[in-house]
Amino acid sequence: MFYFIFLPLFFLLLGYKCFRKSYNLPPSPPSFPVVGNLHLLKPPIHQLYHNLSQNYGPIFSLRFGSRRIVVLSSSSLVEESFTGQNDISLTNRPLNMAAKYINYNGTTVGTSPYGDHWRNLRRICRVEILSNHRLNNFLHIRKDEILRMLTRLSRDTNANKNGFTLVNLRPLFSDLAFNNIVRMVTGKIYFGNDDVSKEKEEEALLYKKLVSDIAAVAGASHAGDYLPVLKLFGNRYENKVKATGKAVDEFLQRLLDDCKRDKEDNTMVSHLLSLQQQEPEYYTDVIIKGLMMGMLNAGTEPTGVAIEWAMTNLLKHPKVLEKARSEIDDQIGETRLIDEQDIAVLPYLQNVVSETSRLFPVSPLLIPRLSGKDIKIGGYDVPENTIVVVNAWAIQRDPKIWDDPESFKPDRFSNNGYGKEHYAHTLIPFGTGRRICPGAGLGQRIVTLALGSLIQCFEWEKVQGEEIDMKVTNGLTMRKIEPLRALCRPRPIMTKLDQVGKNQ
Repeated sequence: MFYFIFLPLFFLLLGYKCFRKSYNLPPSPPSFPVVGNLHLLKPPIHQLYHNLSQNYGPIFSLRFGSRRIVVLSSSSLVEESFTGQNDISLTNRPLNMAAKYINYNGTTVGTSPYGDHWRNLRRICRVEILSNHRLNNFLHIRKDEILRMLTRLSRDTNANKNGFTLVNLRPLFSDLAFNNIVRMVTGKIYFGNDDVSKEKEEEALLYKKLVSDIAAVAGASHAGDYLPVLKLFGNRYENKVKATGKAVDEFLQRLLDDCKRDKEDNTMVSHLLSLQQQEPEYYTDVIIKGLMMGMLNAGTEPTGVAIEWAMTNLLKHPKVLEKARSEIDDQIGETRLIDEQDIAVLPYLQNVVSETSRLFPVSPLLIPRLSGKDIKIGGYDVPENTIVVVNAWAIQRDPKIWDDPESFKPDRFSNNGYGKEHYAHTLIPFGTGRRICPGAGLGQRIVTLALGSLIQCFEWEKVQGEEIDMKVTNGLTMRKIEPLRALCRPRPIMTKLDQVGKNQ
């Protein structure tokens, strides 16, 4: 009986090994049967991958269950992978549980496979929502939300007029980012307005928590995505992803229903609803909710986290802070608030933002790609349906590219004669290739303007006798585990804030 059962299986496996295609795969650490290299996964994953690259080279492979993963840790490999024909072959996304249960079965702009649907969603984002014309139309929202943040911060510090006041900065930055993107998408305000109900604020707090939950479950580091057999034993991870997706959809549906009822003008949703009237079979509520989710998720947590990292670095490097303030005082003065058009004459401020995104990219691992066919990278074979991960954190700290890479030096971007194309594959906080983040321009605008306003309007110091904790979370978004606290004191320009607000 034993032979009748196992002998055919033996010959089947032998035939598979004899006739399967032979690949020259990238080097890989030893793996276990069934689970492969899943036992190696210990957060933070970007640092784990960096350590593995020190032993196995800038391109190495891992096996997670039945899936093959290839990790890239050099700018030359990234350039080879995301230019020309390889870029087309790597335009797909893997359909993991987060994409399935949260991103409407992988139909959103960030998760859709390469094809007509993705191209149409991308066109809507780039032309109809995130074009320079549209962003300029939303400038008044960015200015108003930054003014709200400054006023709120000034009010909190007025209680101690003779010195510095201790403030918790994360809620300020998070509310700024959330309000800004929600007003662009729906025209609604959730924080900082007397007309906002407590229920609306609680709903916004719920969604901000959901955005953090999405970032936590969306990383390529969960065994449940690679070992379907775990479902037989009750998959807690899958249940959590399902619950998160259900809560996100319920929030978005309520928001969309409100927009249909209130009919706000000149918002992203109002434009999508007009398209829905023209092509209802394509612009379904699911498609619109998917676009809303992409904008809200990309415009909330990453923006707030980026501002927090920038302020963290300024507090740790007071000379850099003083130089940035001097530039703003010299170029803008102390009689009016910095405006978005002023950013062009503030190169050092731009350098501070660039250096922050280099050392502390909000997404240390770029969103994974999926190979659509067999390709070669770095002389190695990357078979079809391989997940390709780029370790942006490692590339942006590569000593072969950056001088003194672990140090915070905004001046490295000054007077070097390099144009933006020089950093196309070495400074990649928004990704690269065909699936580069379409909201990169918006993110840069709000982060730079908010940071410049905070520098111009307040004096800042570290909390005395307290070191800033730099430990980071694990997941799609890399933020500080401990929220940033600081001491601040209003500068004279804040006394003119009310008049500035009226003029704007």
